Amino acid sequence: MKEKTSEVEYLAYLEEFITENRKEKFIKVLQQRTNHFTIAIEDVFQLHNTSAVMRSCEVFGIQNLHVVEEKYGKKIDKEIAMGAQKWVDVSRYNSNMDCLKALKEKGYQIIATTPHDNSCLLDDFDISKPSAIFFGTEKNGLSDEVMNEADGFLKIPMAGFTESLNISVSAAIIIQSIMSRLRKSDVDWKLTEEETISRRLAWTKNSIKDIKRIEQRYKEINNLL
Repeated sequence: MKEKTSEVEYLAYLEEFITENRKEKFIKVLQQRTNHFTIAIEDVFQLHNTSAVMRSCEVFGIQNLHVVEEKYGKKIDKEIAMGAQKWVDVSRYNSNMDCLKALKEKGYQIIATTPHDNSCLLDDFDISKPSAIFFGTEKNGLSDEVMNEADGFLKIPMAGFTESLNISVSAAIIIQSIMSRLRKSDVDWKLTEEETISRRLAWTKNSIKDIKRIEQRYKEINNLL
């Protein structure tokens, strides 16, 4: 309780250094954020796709993105992300199994996106369960590791000859669909109070140019050195 109170007090102190409009914007945006769903992308080779998926997470309200870097290192393309890297939390993993283990420990079911015939259609997907939705590489799709560990499979219904979409397009369609349905549901999908305060604190710190000096001053005032 003391730690929580301290964090709230620290947030209140830092918010004195940002505008009231920015503070209110943070609160408004975080009211629409969720950890009920999370997105994981597996060794995506083309940099702009990783950044575009991050942007879709930010736009539609998914707070956490998980990136497996078993083969290819990732850097965020800032022009494609258009600032999304400031507002989405990214967790990086050296292997698929590390990522799968971490997400399962957090209580997520693993959902693999695939065009296979036995997949659940997007409109029929059960949004009530916390889910980590995996997207694979551009050429080969998801690895056998992810497919074998998956609790379910999900596909976008298609009516044309082409049986696949670019990963960034697929992610945008799926994220928009499940988030729209989630917001209309009775599922308790919003961030907890603790999660909200933590994000407000992080975003506020990222908005202050001279944050190190201001943090130092706060420690001096409160005898925290």
